[in-house]
Amino acid sequence: MSLGSRHVPVLRNEAIEALNIRVDGIYVDCTFGAGGHSQLILERLGKNGRLIALDKDTAAVARAEKIKDARFCIVHTSFAAMGNVLGELGVAKVDGVLLDLGVSSLQVDEPSRGFSFQSDGPLDMRMDTSRGETAAQWLNAASETHIREVVKNYGEERFAKQVARAIVAARSRGVIATTRQLAEIVAKAVGTREPKQNPATRTFQALRIYINQELEELAQALTHCLQRLNVGGRLVVISFHSLEDRIVKRFLRDAAQPDHLPHKLPIRAAQIAPPQVRLVGKPVRPTDDEIRANPRARSAIMRVAERMVA
Repeated sequence: MSLGSRHVPVLRNEAIEALNIRVDGIYVDCTFGAGGHSQLILERLGKNGRLIALDKDTAAVARAEKIKDARFCIVHTSFAAMGNVLGELGVAKVDGVLLDLGVSSLQVDEPSRGFSFQSDGPLDMRMDTSRGETAAQWLNAASETHIREVVKNYGEERFAKQVARAIVAARSRGVIATTRQLAEIVAKAVGTREPKQNPATRTFQALRIYINQELEELAQALTHCLQRLNVGGRLVVISFHSLEDRIVKRFLRDAAQPDHLPHKLPIRAAQIAPPQVRLVGKPVRPTDDEIRANPRARSAIMRVAERMVA
């Protein structure tokens, strides 16, 4: 299978190695994207193996539907719905789950998607363009307080108050409809610029995360992943900013600890439930060579856990 995509996933080979693929196993690629991970997984599966891919993006689903392989299926949905998808497919447990978070180069580089301020386009930002509110629709209706909270909490923007005020002032003069409009508004509102970073970076990140409910869906997905993994199955998560990684790190840390019981409770060690997972290795980051080839990889971090108990 070859999709002929110019997009190469970050930590591509490291992620596949971390899955520790069994030839007859069942795996879930929760973020199909351009299909780079799915392609490598299928190459390692035998004839009795199975790969289930998910994606919210209709363009990604269209690419996946070109794959003619009886071992593979694609479902148009959020990875937060993984548990329901597996139930509908009659799959109780799987041997590995991969989550490659964030946006792909294909999405960022397409002006019509509205994810980037690098070129002008409609202010959309939806991962799933078939449903939901666009960033423009929300931005032109939300209160100044709500905009400030979103920009601060999801973008970690120090100048969130100034950005929100500038957006509300600008929309009073006319609808904010394009990425260039928003980038120019934010650039004038942000007091100082971080080295090599566009002043609109944090605001665009915040809106994308909020519009797509990325953090909420990630928290749901992690719970489903743990519930569906076979003993010995691996969960591999690649995140691209601190908010995502914080959720992943805390979730895996808690799952790798035995049950927390009240201090001095008279109970035998054998009666304490063992950890649900073990952490596999240390967090993995891209090499200098990969970052030089793909600067967008610089913030990536991969964490791996293996299911210990049923």
